[in-house]
Amino acid sequence: MKNKKTLGIISLGCDKNRVDSEKLLASIQNDYVITNDIYQTQILVINSCGFLQSAQEEAISMIMEYNQLREDAKLEKIILTGCIPQRFVNDIFDDLVEVDGFLGTYDYDLFNQTVNDCYKGLRVNNVGKGQALKSTQRTVTTPLHYAYLKIADGCDNHCTYCAIPAIRGKYHSTPIEQLVEEAEGLGEISELILVAQDVTRYGIDLYGKKSLCTLIKRLSALDNIASIRLLYCYPDMIDNELIDQLINNDKLVKYLDIPLQHASDKVLKVMNRKGSGNDYLQLINTLKQRVKGIALRSTFIAGFPGETEEDFEILKQFIKNAKFFNAGFFAYSQEEGTPAARLTNQIDNKVKKDRVKQLYALQKQISKENLSQFKGKQITVICDGIDYDKQCFVGRAQFQAPEIDGVVYFTASEDEMVQQGQFYQVKITSCTAYDLKGRKI
Repeated sequence: MKNKKTLGIISLGCDKNRVDSEKLLASIQNDYVITNDIYQTQILVINSCGFLQSAQEEAISMIMEYNQLREDAKLEKIILTGCIPQRFVNDIFDDLVEVDGFLGTYDYDLFNQTVNDCYKGLRVNNVGKGQALKSTQRTVTTPLHYAYLKIADGCDNHCTYCAIPAIRGKYHSTPIEQLVEEAEGLGEISELILVAQDVTRYGIDLYGKKSLCTLIKRLSALDNIASIRLLYCYPDMIDNELIDQLINNDKLVKYLDIPLQHASDKVLKVMNRKGSGNDYLQLINTLKQRVKGIALRSTFIAGFPGETEEDFEILKQFIKNAKFFNAGFFAYSQEEGTPAARLTNQIDNKVKKDRVKQLYALQKQISKENLSQFKGKQITVICDGIDYDKQCFVGRAQFQAPEIDGVVYFTASEDEMVQQGQFYQVKITSCTAYDLKGRKI
Protein backbone atom coordinates (compact mmCIF):
# COMPACT_ATOMS: atom_id res chain seq x y z
CA MET A 1 0.00 0.00 0.00
CA LYS A 2 1.64 3.24 -1.17
CA ASN A 3 -0.52 5.55 0.96
CA LYS A 4 -0.35 4.60 4.59
CA LYS A 5 -3.63 3.57 6.15
CA THR A 6 -4.63 4.78 9.59
CA LEU A 7 -4.74 2.01 12.16
CA GLY A 8 -6.18 1.81 15.65
CA ILE A 9 -6.04 -1.04 18.15
CA ILE A 10 -8.30 -1.95 21.05
CA SER A 11 -6.76 -4.38 23.53
CA LEU A 12 -9.26 -6.25 25.68
CA GLY A 13 -8.76 -8.48 28.70
CA CYS A 14 -5.57 -8.93 30.67
CA ASP A 15 -2.27 -7.05 30.79
CA LYS A 16 -0.63 -9.99 28.97
CA ASN A 17 -2.85 -9.14 26.00
CA ARG A 18 -1.74 -5.52 26.31
CA VAL A 19 1.91 -6.55 25.91
CA ASP A 20 1.01 -8.52 22.76
CA SER A 21 -0.73 -5.43 21.39
CA GLU A 22 2.28 -3.24 22.20
CA LYS A 23 4.62 -5.61 20.39
CA LEU A 24 2.32 -5.69 17.37
CA LEU A 25 2.20 -1.88 17.28
CA ALA A 26 5.99 -1.66 17.44
CA SER A 27 6.36 -4.15 14.59
CA ILE A 28 4.03 -2.24 12.23
CA GLN A 29 4.51 1.39 13.31
CA ASN A 30 6.36 2.28 10.10
CA ASP A 31 3.70 0.71 7.89
CA TYR A 32 0.64 2.58 9.18
CA VAL A 33 -0.38 5.86 10.75
CA ILE A 34 -1.32 4.88 14.30
CA THR A 35 -4.34 6.71 15.73
CA ASN A 36 -6.47 6.59 18.85
CA ASP A 37 -9.39 8.31 17.12
CA ILE A 38 -11.92 5.69 16.09
CA TYR A 39 -13.47 8.09 13.56
CA GLN A 40 -10.12 8.41 11.76
CA THR A 41 -9.39 4.68 11.82
CA GLN A 42 -9.36 2.78 8.54
CA ILE A 43 -8.08 -0.52 9.97
CA LEU A 44 -9.38 -1.48 13.40
CA VAL A 45 -7.59 -4.24 15.31
CA ILE A 46 -9.45 -5.80 18.23
CA ASN A 47 -7.16 -7.94 20.37
CA SER A 48 -9.68 -10.11 22.14
CA CYS A 49 -9.94 -11.98 25.42
CA GLY A 50 -11.57 -15.42 25.30
CA PHE A 51 -11.10 -16.44 28.93
CA LEU A 52 -14.72 -15.97 30.05
CA GLN A 53 -18.04 -15.87 28.25
CA SER A 54 -18.54 -12.27 29.39
CA ALA A 55 -15.24 -11.27 27.75
CA GLN A 56 -16.25 -13.02 24.53
CA GLU A 57 -19.58 -11.20 24.52
CA GLU A 58 -17.80 -7.87 25.07
CA ALA A 59 -15.60 -8.42 22.01
CA ILE A 60 -18.48 -9.48 19.76
CA SER A 61 -20.57 -6.51 20.90
CA MET A 62 -17.67 -4.18 20.11
CA ILE A 63 -17.27 -5.66 16.64
CA MET A 64 -20.96 -5.10 15.91
CA GLU A 65 -20.84 -1.55 17.24
CA TYR A 66 -17.77 -0.44 15.32
CA ASN A 67 -18.76 -2.25 12.13
CA GLN A 68 -21.40 0.46 11.68
CA LEU A 69 -18.60 2.98 11.21
CA ARG A 70 -17.95 1.54 7.76
CA GLU A 71 -20.82 3.77 6.65
CA ASP A 72 -20.50 6.71 9.07
CA ALA A 73 -16.71 7.12 9.24
CA LYS A 74 -13.51 5.95 7.55
CA LEU A 75 -13.46 2.35 8.79
CA GLU A 76 -12.62 -0.14 6.05
CA LYS A 77 -11.34 -3.33 7.71
CA ILE A 78 -11.71 -5.07 11.06
CA ILE A 79 -9.01 -7.53 12.16
CA LEU A 80 -9.80 -9.78 15.13
CA THR A 81 -6.75 -11.12 16.96
CA GLY A 82 -5.94 -12.94 20.18
CA CYS A 83 -7.78 -15.49 22.26
CA ILE A 84 -11.20 -15.60 20.60
CA PRO A 85 -9.90 -16.49 17.12
CA GLN A 86 -7.38 -18.89 18.67
CA ARG A 87 -10.16 -20.68 20.50
CA PHE A 88 -13.22 -20.35 18.25
CA VAL A 89 -12.19 -19.42 14.70
CA ASN A 90 -13.66 -22.58 13.17
CA ASP A 91 -16.99 -21.83 14.83
CA ILE A 92 -17.19 -18.11 14.08
CA PHE A 93 -15.44 -17.57 10.74
CA ASP A 94 -18.44 -18.20 8.50
CA ASP A 95 -20.95 -16.29 10.63
CA LEU A 96 -18.90 -13.35 11.89
CA VAL A 97 -18.78 -11.67 8.48
CA GLU A 98 -18.20 -8.28 10.09
CA VAL A 99 -14.58 -9.33 10.59
CA ASP A 100 -12.26 -9.29 7.59
CA GLY A 101 -9.22 -11.07 9.03
CA PHE A 102 -8.50 -13.43 11.92
CA LEU A 103 -5.17 -13.94 13.72
CA GLY A 104 -4.49 -16.09 16.77
CA THR A 105 -2.33 -15.47 19.81
CA TYR A 106 0.96 -16.26 18.05
CA ASP A 107 0.23 -15.05 14.51
CA TYR A 108 1.18 -11.37 14.67
CA ASP A 109 4.07 -11.83 12.24
CA LEU A 110 1.41 -12.40 9.57
CA PHE A 111 -0.38 -9.12 10.26
CA ASN A 112 0.66 -7.19 7.15
CA GLN A 113 0.05 -10.19 4.92
CA THR A 114 -3.42 -10.56 6.41
CA VAL A 115 -4.25 -6.88 5.86
CA ASN A 116 -2.99 -6.96 2.28
CA ASP A 117 -5.13 -10.01 1.50
CA CYS A 118 -8.15 -8.33 3.07
CA TYR A 119 -7.68 -5.35 0.77
CA LYS A 120 -7.74 -7.77 -2.14
CA GLY A 121 -11.32 -8.58 -1.18
CA LEU A 122 -10.60 -11.78 0.75
CA ARG A 123 -11.75 -12.81 4.20
CA VAL A 124 -8.64 -14.25 5.83
CA ASN A 125 -8.14 -16.92 8.48
CA ASN A 126 -4.47 -17.10 9.44
CA VAL A 127 -5.00 -18.55 12.91
CA GLY A 128 -2.24 -20.98 13.81
CA LYS A 129 -0.18 -20.20 10.72
CA GLY A 130 2.31 -17.72 12.18
CA GLN A 131 4.99 -17.47 14.80
CA ALA A 132 5.23 -15.28 17.88
CA LEU A 133 7.01 -11.97 17.38
CA LYS A 134 10.59 -12.32 18.61
CA SER A 135 11.37 -8.61 18.76
CA THR A 136 11.88 -6.93 22.13
CA GLN A 137 10.54 -3.62 20.80
CA ARG A 138 7.34 -2.24 22.30
CA THR A 139 5.06 0.73 21.71
CA VAL A 140 4.04 1.30 25.31
CA THR A 141 0.35 2.10 25.81
CA THR A 142 0.42 2.52 29.59
CA PRO A 143 1.38 5.84 31.20
CA LEU A 144 5.07 6.22 30.44
CA HIS A 145 6.25 5.69 34.03
CA TYR A 146 5.06 2.09 34.36
CA ALA A 147 4.95 -0.90 32.04
CA TYR A 148 4.19 -4.60 32.03
CA LEU A 149 6.77 -7.25 31.18
CA LYS A 150 5.33 -10.59 30.09
CA ILE A 151 7.92 -13.12 31.18
CA ALA A 152 6.14 -16.29 30.00
CA ASP A 153 3.08 -17.47 28.12
CA GLY A 154 0.82 -20.51 28.30
CA CYS A 155 0.10 -22.64 31.36
CA ASP A 156 0.74 -26.17 32.63
CA ASN A 157 -1.55 -26.06 35.67
CA HIS A 158 -4.69 -27.40 33.93
CA CYS A 159 -7.24 -26.09 36.41
CA THR A 160 -10.54 -27.70 35.45
CA TYR A 161 -12.38 -24.37 34.94
CA CYS A 162 -9.73 -22.74 32.76
CA ALA A 163 -9.31 -22.67 28.97
CA ILE A 164 -5.91 -20.93 28.95
CA PRO A 165 -3.84 -24.10 28.24
CA ALA A 166 -6.09 -24.83 25.25
CA ILE A 167 -5.73 -21.23 24.01
CA ARG A 168 -2.12 -20.38 24.83
CA GLY A 169 -0.55 -23.83 24.95
CA LYS A 170 2.09 -25.18 27.32
CA TYR A 171 3.95 -22.87 29.67
CA HIS A 172 6.95 -21.37 27.92
CA SER A 173 9.34 -18.83 29.42
CA THR A 174 11.03 -16.00 27.57
CA PRO A 175 14.84 -16.14 27.95
CA ILE A 176 16.32 -13.86 30.60
CA GLU A 177 18.59 -12.03 28.14
CA GLN A 178 15.63 -11.18 25.92
CA LEU A 179 13.60 -9.89 28.88
CA VAL A 180 16.50 -7.76 30.12
CA GLU A 181 16.89 -6.25 26.64
CA GLU A 182 13.15 -5.58 26.47
CA ALA A 183 13.15 -3.93 29.90
CA GLU A 184 16.13 -1.74 28.98
CA GLY A 185 14.30 -0.62 25.85
CA LEU A 186 11.34 0.69 27.85
CA GLY A 187 13.26 3.76 29.02
CA GLU A 188 12.98 5.24 32.50
CA ILE A 189 10.36 3.13 34.32
CA SER A 190 9.23 3.86 37.87
CA GLU A 191 7.42 0.53 38.11
CA LEU A 192 7.97 -2.61 36.03
CA ILE A 193 5.18 -5.14 36.52
CA LEU A 194 6.07 -8.78 35.78
CA VAL A 195 3.17 -10.84 34.44
CA ALA A 196 2.51 -14.36 33.19
CA GLN A 197 -0.20 -16.88 33.82
CA ASP A 198 2.07 -17.99 36.68
CA VAL A 199 5.21 -15.89 37.22
CA THR A 200 6.50 -18.19 39.97
CA ARG A 201 6.95 -21.05 37.48
CA TYR A 202 9.27 -18.94 35.35
CA GLY A 203 12.31 -20.69 33.91
CA ILE A 204 11.52 -24.33 34.72
CA ASP A 205 10.96 -25.16 31.05
CA LEU A 206 14.08 -23.26 29.90
CA TYR A 207 16.61 -23.79 32.67
CA GLY A 208 15.32 -26.88 34.47
CA LYS A 209 14.68 -24.95 37.69
CA LYS A 210 12.67 -22.01 39.02
CA SER A 211 14.46 -18.88 37.84
CA LEU A 212 12.17 -16.00 38.83
CA CYS A 213 14.59 -14.76 41.49
CA THR A 214 17.48 -14.85 39.00
CA LEU A 215 15.39 -12.74 36.63
CA ILE A 216 14.41 -10.32 39.40
CA LYS A 217 18.08 -9.80 40.30
CA ARG A 218 19.00 -9.11 36.66
CA LEU A 219 16.15 -6.63 36.25
CA SER A 220 16.92 -4.99 39.60
CA ALA A 221 20.43 -4.25 38.34
CA LEU A 222 19.08 -2.06 35.52
CA ASP A 223 19.46 1.66 36.18
CA ASN A 224 16.27 2.53 34.26
CA ILE A 225 14.03 0.36 36.47
CA ALA A 226 13.12 1.96 39.82
CA SER A 227 10.85 -0.78 41.18
CA ILE A 228 9.46 -4.20 40.27
CA ARG A 229 6.02 -5.62 41.08
CA LEU A 230 4.91 -9.26 40.77
CA LEU A 231 1.45 -10.37 39.64
CA TYR A 232 -0.04 -13.88 39.53
CA CYS A 233 2.10 -15.96 41.91
CA TYR A 234 0.86 -19.49 42.51
CA PRO A 235 0.85 -20.49 46.20
CA ASP A 236 2.62 -23.82 45.81
CA MET A 237 5.53 -22.14 43.99
CA ILE A 238 6.27 -19.39 46.53
CA ASP A 239 9.47 -20.45 48.30
CA ASN A 240 12.04 -19.08 50.74
CA GLU A 241 14.21 -17.72 47.93
CA LEU A 242 11.38 -15.49 46.72
CA ILE A 243 10.49 -14.47 50.27
CA ASP A 244 14.13 -13.49 50.85
CA GLN A 245 13.99 -11.31 47.74
CA LEU A 246 10.87 -9.60 49.07
CA ILE A 247 12.68 -8.94 52.35
CA ASN A 248 16.07 -7.84 51.04
CA ASN A 249 15.61 -6.44 47.52
CA ASP A 250 14.75 -2.74 47.84
CA LYS A 251 13.51 -2.58 44.26
CA LEU A 252 11.00 -5.42 44.70
CA VAL A 253 7.64 -4.05 45.83
CA LYS A 254 6.32 -5.81 48.92
CA TYR A 255 3.16 -6.94 47.18
CA LEU A 256 2.01 -10.29 45.80
CA ASP A 257 -1.07 -11.20 43.80
CA ILE A 258 -1.75 -14.85 44.64
CA PRO A 259 -4.82 -16.26 42.80
CA LEU A 260 -6.17 -18.85 45.25
CA GLN A 261 -9.66 -19.37 43.71
CA HIS A 262 -11.18 -21.10 46.75
CA ALA A 263 -10.55 -22.31 50.30
CA SER A 264 -12.73 -25.42 50.57
CA ASP A 265 -10.50 -28.49 50.18
CA LYS A 266 -13.28 -30.33 48.38
CA VAL A 267 -13.77 -27.57 45.82
CA LEU A 268 -10.01 -27.06 45.38
CA LYS A 269 -9.60 -30.77 44.59
CA VAL A 270 -12.29 -30.68 41.88
CA MET A 271 -10.70 -27.49 40.52
CA ASN A 272 -7.38 -29.40 40.31
CA ARG A 273 -5.71 -26.77 42.48
CA LYS A 274 -2.66 -27.71 44.52
CA GLY A 275 -2.76 -27.26 48.30
CA SER A 276 -5.52 -26.84 50.85
CA GLY A 277 -7.23 -23.95 52.54
CA ASN A 278 -5.07 -24.50 55.59
CA ASP A 279 -1.91 -24.51 53.43
CA TYR A 280 -2.96 -21.19 51.95
CA LEU A 281 -3.61 -19.63 55.34
CA GLN A 282 -0.23 -20.80 56.62
CA LEU A 283 1.46 -19.26 53.57
CA ILE A 284 -0.37 -15.96 54.13
CA ASN A 285 0.66 -15.88 57.79
CA THR A 286 4.27 -16.72 56.90
CA LEU A 287 4.43 -13.91 54.34
CA LYS A 288 2.95 -11.39 56.75
CA GLN A 289 5.30 -12.44 59.54
CA ARG A 290 8.49 -12.48 57.48
CA VAL A 291 7.92 -9.60 55.05
CA LYS A 292 7.16 -6.47 57.03
CA GLY A 293 4.35 -4.44 55.47
CA ILE A 294 3.60 -6.86 52.63
CA ALA A 295 0.26 -6.42 50.86
CA LEU A 296 -1.47 -9.53 49.52
CA ARG A 297 -4.13 -9.68 46.85
CA SER A 298 -6.09 -12.67 45.54
CA THR A 299 -8.96 -13.78 43.32
CA PHE A 300 -11.73 -16.28 44.03
CA ILE A 301 -14.43 -18.10 42.09
CA ALA A 302 -17.91 -18.35 43.59
CA GLY A 303 -20.48 -20.90 42.48
CA PHE A 304 -18.08 -23.54 41.15
CA PRO A 305 -20.02 -26.75 40.30
CA GLY A 306 -20.91 -28.60 43.47
CA GLU A 307 -20.09 -25.69 45.79
CA THR A 308 -22.40 -26.21 48.77
CA GLU A 309 -23.47 -23.66 51.37
CA GLU A 310 -20.89 -25.24 53.66
CA ASP A 311 -18.15 -24.78 51.05
CA PHE A 312 -19.20 -21.16 50.62
CA GLU A 313 -19.11 -20.54 54.37
CA ILE A 314 -15.58 -21.99 54.47
CA LEU A 315 -14.59 -19.52 51.77
CA LYS A 316 -16.14 -16.59 53.63
CA GLN A 317 -14.38 -17.53 56.86
CA PHE A 318 -11.11 -17.84 54.96
CA ILE A 319 -11.56 -14.31 53.57
CA LYS A 320 -12.14 -13.02 57.11
CA ASN A 321 -9.01 -14.75 58.39
CA ALA A 322 -6.75 -13.84 55.47
CA LYS A 323 -7.53 -10.10 55.52
CA PHE A 324 -6.30 -9.40 52.00
CA PHE A 325 -5.63 -5.79 51.08
CA ASN A 326 -7.70 -6.39 47.96
CA ALA A 327 -9.46 -9.32 46.33
CA GLY A 328 -11.46 -9.96 43.17
CA PHE A 329 -14.46 -12.28 42.99
CA PHE A 330 -15.97 -13.90 39.93
CA ALA A 331 -19.01 -16.02 39.32
CA TYR A 332 -17.99 -19.38 37.85
CA SER A 333 -18.28 -19.35 34.05
CA GLN A 334 -19.09 -22.65 32.34
CA GLU A 335 -16.45 -22.55 29.61
CA GLU A 336 -16.79 -24.83 26.61
CA GLY A 337 -14.16 -27.57 26.42
CA THR A 338 -13.11 -27.42 30.07
CA PRO A 339 -13.57 -30.43 32.40
CA ALA A 340 -15.65 -28.41 34.87
CA ALA A 341 -18.13 -27.49 32.15
CA ARG A 342 -19.08 -31.17 31.87
CA LEU A 343 -19.92 -31.51 35.57
CA THR A 344 -23.61 -32.12 36.20
CA ASN A 345 -23.91 -30.23 39.50
CA GLN A 346 -23.81 -26.73 38.04
CA ILE A 347 -24.94 -23.85 40.28
CA ASP A 348 -27.86 -21.58 39.38
CA ASN A 349 -26.72 -18.20 37.99
CA LYS A 350 -28.76 -16.28 40.55
CA VAL A 351 -27.04 -18.16 43.39
CA LYS A 352 -23.60 -17.51 41.87
CA LYS A 353 -24.23 -13.79 41.54
CA ASP A 354 -25.57 -13.57 45.09
CA ARG A 355 -22.45 -15.30 46.44
CA VAL A 356 -20.18 -12.92 44.56
CA LYS A 357 -22.13 -10.01 46.01
CA GLN A 358 -21.69 -11.37 49.53
CA LEU A 359 -17.94 -11.82 49.04
CA TYR A 360 -17.48 -8.28 47.77
CA ALA A 361 -19.44 -6.90 50.72
CA LEU A 362 -17.22 -8.86 53.10
CA GLN A 363 -13.99 -7.76 51.42
CA LYS A 364 -15.20 -4.15 51.38
CA GLN A 365 -15.28 -4.15 55.18
CA ILE A 366 -11.81 -5.75 55.38
CA SER A 367 -10.32 -3.33 52.84
CA LYS A 368 -11.64 -0.34 54.76
CA GLU A 369 -10.17 -1.71 58.00
CA ASN A 370 -6.82 -2.17 56.25
CA LEU A 371 -6.83 1.37 54.88
CA SER A 372 -8.02 2.96 58.14
CA GLN A 373 -4.67 2.16 59.74
CA PHE A 374 -2.98 4.71 57.48
CA LYS A 375 -5.03 7.72 58.63
CA GLY A 376 -2.70 10.31 60.10
CA LYS A 377 0.36 8.48 58.78
CA GLN A 378 2.85 9.32 56.06
CA ILE A 379 3.25 6.90 53.13
CA THR A 380 5.20 6.80 49.86
CA VAL A 381 3.03 7.35 46.78
CA ILE A 382 3.88 7.23 43.09
CA CYS A 383 2.03 9.92 41.11
CA ASP A 384 0.03 8.51 38.21
CA GLY A 385 -1.36 11.85 37.07
CA ILE A 386 -4.18 14.31 37.73
CA ASP A 387 -7.86 13.62 38.39
CA TYR A 388 -9.43 16.71 36.86
CA ASP A 389 -12.91 15.89 38.16
CA LYS A 390 -11.66 15.73 41.74
CA GLN A 391 -9.16 18.56 41.19
CA CYS A 392 -6.27 16.68 42.76
CA PHE A 393 -3.39 14.38 41.98
CA VAL A 394 -3.89 10.62 41.87
CA GLY A 395 -1.31 7.99 42.69
CA ARG A 396 -0.69 4.62 44.31
CA ALA A 397 0.99 3.22 47.38
CA GLN A 398 2.99 -0.03 47.25
CA PHE A 399 -0.14 -1.99 48.20
CA GLN A 400 -1.98 -0.76 45.08
CA ALA A 401 -1.33 -2.21 41.62
CA PRO A 402 -2.55 -0.16 38.65
CA GLU A 403 -6.05 -0.77 37.28
CA ILE A 404 -7.02 -3.51 39.75
CA ASP A 405 -6.61 -1.89 43.20
CA GLY A 406 -7.53 1.44 44.74
CA VAL A 407 -5.66 4.74 44.52
CA VAL A 408 -4.43 7.62 46.64
CA TYR A 409 -5.93 11.05 45.93
CA PHE A 410 -3.70 13.85 47.18
CA THR A 411 -3.25 17.59 47.02
CA ALA A 412 -0.16 19.80 47.06
CA SER A 413 0.42 23.50 47.58
CA GLU A 414 0.26 25.69 44.49
CA ASP A 415 3.99 26.42 44.48
CA GLU A 416 4.98 22.74 44.56
CA MET A 417 5.79 20.83 41.37
CA VAL A 418 4.35 17.33 41.20
CA GLN A 419 5.40 15.11 38.30
CA GLN A 420 3.91 11.92 36.94
CA GLY A 421 6.05 8.89 37.75
CA GLN A 422 7.79 10.48 40.74
CA PHE A 423 7.52 9.22 44.32
CA TYR A 424 6.23 11.53 47.07
CA GLN A 425 5.50 11.44 50.77
CA VAL A 426 1.79 11.87 51.41
CA LYS A 427 0.09 12.31 54.78
CA ILE A 428 -3.22 10.43 54.78
CA THR A 429 -6.24 12.33 56.08
CA SER A 430 -9.14 10.00 55.26
CA CYS A 431 -10.15 6.81 53.43
CA THR A 432 -13.02 5.03 51.75
CA ALA A 433 -13.35 1.27 51.36
CA TYR A 434 -10.79 1.23 48.54
CA ASP A 435 -9.09 4.64 48.24
CA LEU A 436 -7.02 6.96 50.41
CA LYS A 437 -7.00 10.75 50.52
CA GLY A 438 -4.19 12.97 51.72
CA ARG A 439 -1.81 15.84 51.09
CA LYS A 440 1.78 15.92 49.88
CA ILE A 441 4.34 16.58 52.64
